[in-house]
Amino acid sequence: MYVVTVRFAIKPEFADAFLRAVQSNARTSLEREPGCHRFDVATGDAVHSDVFLYEVYTDRAAFEAHLASAHFKAFDAEAADWVAAKDVACFHLRDD
Repeated sequence: MYVVTVRFAIKPEFADAFLRAVQSNARTSLEREPGCHRFDVATGDAVHSDVFLYEVYTDRAAFEAHLASAHFKAFDAEAADWVAAKDVACFHLRDD
């Protein structure tokens, strides 16, 4: 399995809108992408503009399909101006 983590610093005035948009993207990804197995959205305890995503895909190709999907492209375009910083990391899930 291919694991992707993303940590966002969201401009505070856009935190609520970003959360709505990213949660919708997560639900749609799970519903429409057979290669998307998990898509969790988490926020910091006190600061909801600190957002962490944990995503699990069958493989890198499934993640690339996610990035090419219409719903991801729409989310990415909508949220682009709301993001102050973004850090993406990719891993391979170890099951041994």
